[in-house]
Amino acid sequence: MNELFRTLPKLLKELSDNEDVREAIVFATWKKIAGEALSEQTAPKQLLGRRLTVAVTGDMWKKHLESLSGQMIFKINSMLGQAIVTFIEFQVDENLVVKNRQKRIEKISNNLLSDENAMYQISPSLQKSADAILDESLRKQFLLAAGSCLVRKESLGKQKLIYGR
Repeated sequence: MNELFRTLPKLLKELSDNEDVREAIVFATWKKIAGEALSEQTAPKQLLGRRLTVAVTGDMWKKHLESLSGQMIFKINSMLGQAIVTFIEFQVDENLVVKNRQKRIEKISNNLLSDENAMYQISPSLQKSADAILDESLRKQFLLAAGSCLVRKESLGKQKLIYGR
């Protein structure tokens, strides 16, 4: 994930005239600098020019974050390598924050289910082959990728049976 964030400044320079891309990059950067705890209380809402609007769950969070906005602007712009955001407006919008939180939870749940389904497909012989990979993280990525391919292959086989294609 950190490698992805290192590419954002270059991507931003290439696509700086595309407002949707700029907004998506700034939103991702906000989530990164906000961290897990703060992301539970906030949700990026809009980037209009160089003004970032962020929804917060209540007045207390609004006041607290307004006092930290200078630091947050600095962190965002430092990560992006240029002054993309010059002002952050905090608005109380608990509904948006809750929706954003639910999306994050659903995504995490779906990823866990996908990983579980992928690992279920791993045969003993494939596991034995993977055991030759010494790097534990790389071995896990290999098994998840192989298992995901097997899940997809099984899914495509079921579609052929259903649709006759």
